[in-house]
Amino acid sequence: MTDIGDRAENIGHEVQSSKTLDRGIRFGMVAYGVVHLVVAWLAIQLALGEHQKNASQKGAMQTLAKQSYGPLLLWLIAIGMFVLVIWRVIEVFTGHQEYDGGKRWRRRATSAFKAVIYGYLGYLALRYAVGNGSSSSGTSYTKTLMNQTYGRWLVGAVGAAIVVYGLAYARRGWTEKFMENLDARGTIGEAGNAYRIVGKIGYIAKGAAFCVVGGLFVAAAYTHHAKKSGGLDQALHTVLQQPFGPVLLILIGAGIGCYGLFCFARARHLSK
Repeated sequence: MTDIGDRAENIGHEVQSSKTLDRGIRFGMVAYGVVHLVVAWLAIQLALGEHQKNASQKGAMQTLAKQSYGPLLLWLIAIGMFVLVIWRVIEVFTGHQEYDGGKRWRRRATSAFKAVIYGYLGYLALRYAVGNGSSSSGTSYTKTLMNQTYGRWLVGAVGAAIVVYGLAYARRGWTEKFMENLDARGTIGEAGNAYRIVGKIGYIAKGAAFCVVGGLFVAAAYTHHAKKSGGLDQALHTVLQQPFGPVLLILIGAGIGCYGLFCFARARHLSK
């Protein structure tokens, strides 16, 4: 069994170091950045009064699908996302060897969570690329789950996990740990300072958005009211309803846009 494990790790290292995968990851990061920029634009439009806008990943796919080259763009995004899924899955099984014990497994769990996110975006892009975008809401899935045995506890646990992930994201932005995702050239000079600023704003804003989404799931589980749960769109609508909501929403939208720009920096200065 040890030999099999060592062999699997060696294969994983070889795949990770391949130039083809490297180019694919960079391409995927560009696609990921584009999605965030579209979501940021939709969030700002929502803050300015366009309440019919779906300020979420699904809304971003809908917006791209309406463009002249929409299907092509969506196919490219889907391909990029699925390459990122492959990258993260490799990390789950063979990655993060520089860490020991529990820290390595926490890192691998994070890679698994990111693989799910990339996979979901790839799935959405693929659905809209072939003209089969779903109009169903995540609320229906939450309602179905809450009607199962221990369903409320599961929904609450999912919400709590998303909140923890959001806090970790924001902390990563505040401490500027995200800079380790760039190679040495990406951390120096004026360009490095610019990457640091947009990354810090982007990570904190995206972390805040995750916390609101997770909080909605926890509220839904506590009240047994599935409509209180929701994804990013409902989270941003919740922000909009708060005092100074439009201003807060514009700031969050701008922050999500900054995260998209940092994805471009990662594509250029990738440090795996």
